[in-house]
Amino acid sequence: NLMIKHSLIYFVKIHAPWEVLITYAEVLNIKVPIRENDIPPMVENPLDCVLLPFRLPEKVMHPEPDYFTAPFSKDKQELYLINDESTFFSPSMRNRIVNYILTRCPYGTEEGKKKFGIKRLLNNGTYTAAYPLHDCQYWKKASDPNCDSERFTLYMEWARFLRFYKEQPLDLIRKYYGEKIGIYFAWLGFYTEMLFLAAVVGLICFLYGLFTMDENMSSKEICDPSIGGEIIMCPLCDRDCDYWRLNTTCEPSQYSHLFDNVATLFFAIFMGIWVTLFLEFWKRRQARLKYEWDLVDFEEEQQQLQLRPEYEAKCTQKKRNPITQSCAELQVCVPCPCAQVSLIIASMIAVIVYRLAVYAAFASLMENTQSLQPISGLLTPQLATSVTASCLNFVIIMILNFFYERIATWITDMEIPRTHMEYENRLTMKMFLNEECDPAGCLIELTTQLTIVMAGKQIWGNIQEAIVPWICNWWGRRKARNNPENLYSRWEQDHDLQTFGALGLFYEYLEMVIQFGFITLFVASFPLAPLLALMNNILEIRVDSWKLTTQYRRPVAAKAHSIGVWQEILNGMAILSVVTNAFIVAFTSDMIPRLVYYYAYSENEDSPMSGYINNSLSVFLISDFPERNEPRENPESFVICRYRDYRYPPDHEKRYLHTMQFWHILAAKLAFIIIMEHVVFIVKFFVAWMIPDVPADVKAKIKREKYLTQKILHEYELEKLKERLCQGDKQATEKEFIATEGRMELSRAM
Repeated sequence: NLMIKHSLIYFVKIHAPWEVLITYAEVLNIKVPIRENDIPPMVENPLDCVLLPFRLPEKVMHPEPDYFTAPFSKDKQELYLINDESTFFSPSMRNRIVNYILTRCPYGTEEGKKKFGIKRLLNNGTYTAAYPLHDCQYWKKASDPNCDSERFTLYMEWARFLRFYKEQPLDLIRKYYGEKIGIYFAWLGFYTEMLFLAAVVGLICFLYGLFTMDENMSSKEICDPSIGGEIIMCPLCDRDCDYWRLNTTCEPSQYSHLFDNVATLFFAIFMGIWVTLFLEFWKRRQARLKYEWDLVDFEEEQQQLQLRPEYEAKCTQKKRNPITQSCAELQVCVPCPCAQVSLIIASMIAVIVYRLAVYAAFASLMENTQSLQPISGLLTPQLATSVTASCLNFVIIMILNFFYERIATWITDMEIPRTHMEYENRLTMKMFLNEECDPAGCLIELTTQLTIVMAGKQIWGNIQEAIVPWICNWWGRRKARNNPENLYSRWEQDHDLQTFGALGLFYEYLEMVIQFGFITLFVASFPLAPLLALMNNILEIRVDSWKLTTQYRRPVAAKAHSIGVWQEILNGMAILSVVTNAFIVAFTSDMIPRLVYYYAYSENEDSPMSGYINNSLSVFLISDFPERNEPRENPESFVICRYRDYRYPPDHEKRYLHTMQFWHILAAKLAFIIIMEHVVFIVKFFVAWMIPDVPADVKAKIKREKYLTQKILHEYELEKLKERLCQGDKQATEKEFIATEGRMELSRAM
């Protein structure tokens, strides 16, 4: 017993003997080995020698031989390859069986209704924790030579940052933590690998903008003292803002070319195709894992049929099922209130008001502060406002996320989902729909905001995931740190670790899917987003593995054959990304207006883009300012000022109305959106049609395994029937014998 604050903590160790394991292995339909896999391995890849430095030892990558498997049956134990009863079921299988028993074990009645399950006992405080034990300390092997010390192996080969360039030991992760956690790390690793291609192309597009910066005619005209220096721009706010010369935005206009060039269009189209390739190749990778991890016939619904204790406790009304004639509980779904949407709208309005309110302050501060004059060309009022507004937006997102999580959980609890899968799916949709944001503004401002919010969320996420649990564990173990190991047992050490929780993986997926949204929905505004995501994910894999291996109790193993509802969310984002990027290129980029000017309005054949800046600025007569909006000062007595739009000048009969060029540009933008969407969608659907979801060799292996499994089982039944016939068993009729042979023939034919 461990004494803490004058109270005793009692630890109860649960052990499942062989008879219990084999009984519930049959109940849970667990697949176990019946014969070694005789299918020849895949042909060696010629690049294996190049990839050798990135490989892990074979014993780490494949801790167990490859077997053909079949669902376990107590009556056919001699059919399976049971060499050692103590190791026949893997640790993840054993703790899953024990957890299954504990969650269904009755412990009393209340108002004539059975009370059962460890979760209800945890909720009412009877027990404070229930968790599987780690097999050893993560920094050293177990003293028992029969222990595999898989936690130590995972830490040494996987959970250290210095191993960032190594492949992940997915089979060992699955063996120790279960398929659900294994498939998350498989997806995260595959996503990171695919990001490498997107990052390379994005970097090339960025370098193109960097190397062609000096050739950009628009920035040349803006920076030219005889052109941009002579153009007087209208104030950007009422009363307090002054007139300014266009060439003061020289450096920002040059930097905007880094992201606003012809490569932007190419990259937007490329990312639309990349998303499809990622999703289609992940389906193939997932299909291969389903075969390798014996999940081909796994029905997740069967695994999740156990009712949630909250559902049984709160749902008292019943209705008779006309088919099964059994009573089913009724539940009432609570609709999502408008509070979340209202908070989003309010925060967006707050950021807009902030931008309008502080711009004048920044303009006045930079004009009147001499120490800021040297950097005034780089740090313009527009950029300063955009950066601070982006930081404010990030803070608001973090605060709202805190409330969203609790509101979404409360709403989902009120809906009383029937099963754990329904609960996770509903909570996932609520949390995800409130996590996305919609940055606005011109392309360089959108780039700034996207960079700050994306980088800020990743940094803050790593602090929450790694540093906070480490501090909590350090504080919790401070009194027992100097105790010898024989006085600080394995279960006490694990008790002092953090709880991973039933929704632990939910937050990991949420973080990565939000990042996926950033790099797909708004990638046209920031080609370096995939590169930043790649660098973050290389760190993320090691941070997640480190915290899971060293800072958290061992979670209960759970099976999963896919990433679940996240697949549908990714598919939806892939389609939406084509639309958002088309609109970003059309309405926040300057590419369409430049193309319209180049082909329809340019008058200089030798330099078609010369004169574009003057063409894109309309004229405003300063005397037309309303008194409440007119700037307080006009020291140089300017008569006219310019502003970005396509309107008739004040001396025209259609003064200040939109010119025909405006409508041409608008039509070109809409045409571009339609054409880009159709082209990308056609390519996406063609690529998806060309790539089968399941690789041909995996299909062949699945068929081969099913055939051999059926053959082995039927041969076993046939031998048993022969024995019974030889022993004079009258129940073993000739018809039963013929039926068994018939099933074997049918299996061979199939």
